[in-house]
Amino acid sequence: MAAGGLQIVPVVAKAELDRFIRVPMRLNAGDPNYIAPLIFERQESLTAKGNPFFQHAEVQFWLAVKDGRDVGRISAQIDHLNPQTAEGVGNFGLIAAEDDPEVFAALFRTAEDWLRARGCKSALGPVNLSTNEEVGLLVEGANQPPMFMTSHDARHTPGRIEGQGYARAKDLYAYVCSVADDLPAPILRRLSKGLPEGVVLRELDMGRFDAEVDTLTGILNDAWSGNWGFTPTTQAETKALAATLKLLIDKRLTWFAEIDGEPAGFMILLPNINEAIADLKGKLFPFGWAKLLWRLKVRGVKTGRVPLMGVKRKFAATLRGQLLPFQLIDATARAARRLGYERYELSWVLEDNLPMRRICDAGGAKVYKTYRLYEKALA
Repeated sequence: MAAGGLQIVPVVAKAELDRFIRVPMRLNAGDPNYIAPLIFERQESLTAKGNPFFQHAEVQFWLAVKDGRDVGRISAQIDHLNPQTAEGVGNFGLIAAEDDPEVFAALFRTAEDWLRARGCKSALGPVNLSTNEEVGLLVEGANQPPMFMTSHDARHTPGRIEGQGYARAKDLYAYVCSVADDLPAPILRRLSKGLPEGVVLRELDMGRFDAEVDTLTGILNDAWSGNWGFTPTTQAETKALAATLKLLIDKRLTWFAEIDGEPAGFMILLPNINEAIADLKGKLFPFGWAKLLWRLKVRGVKTGRVPLMGVKRKFAATLRGQLLPFQLIDATARAARRLGYERYELSWVLEDNLPMRRICDAGGAKVYKTYRLYEKALA
């Protein structure tokens, strides 16, 4: 019990988790750019039954309740596969609360006490729940609706987090590309010469879906291994995500690159399901499934998101490897154009991931959103 009748309630039962999921839906109800995520997807993602992240992490959720109303929420988690954990770093996440300093103070005090009791020396977030899921708080670009599997935070939230003693740790960027625009002429001239000897580009083979997911996981863990805050994704996590997204994945928008017969890189563009569910308010029943499938398969969507892309580090410094990102982008963009897409987002890109930022800049992409990770010592 906090001051003024404010209660911080640990989430234990299914009913409490359902309330936890709905907090930001109520808080952002007046924001025309907010799009509620699908409730059933959130229920899977935030439970051990649906998310293999819980197999290697400790997680706790809390609700803030005042005068019988749910006025906020927060999570705290310790990922034992994250190298930063060995340095005493724990994470907070899923933060959403009314514009009330008392509520933010009580939520963060609870999460920090939980992390401190488990030996953490600092708190970093928001991380929702893994660094391989949603990361960062939206601090610029709230005038645009969120893409699929990205957060959209109330505008008062950054200031309230900073009011709890948190400072900027890292910024992450979301880039946007117009599908109608070709790659810059110098790059196209290089690509027009054809694929270098030993390089093969191919679409996803849906007939070997599980094996393709394994290949993607291997490339991803290798390509991202040098990034700040990187946590290796497990086979179980990748397969769970792939199973969830299988109905959305279009093989024409998922490309692999091979060099001398070895998997070397990949790029996946997902339809922006948020465009199709904007008016469903998180619910698929009784008619949501029909609406969703019709909008995706018949009407189609105009926007997409590239959540995953990478080239193995052994190839990244070679001439053939340096061309791969542009070859993958060109192949994906051409397919997207034929399918009626107009623009797509590449996110998230760390501020100090200079190689990826150069690729985005060279490809004509522009930063249009900024997400921020905050940190605080727990001494």
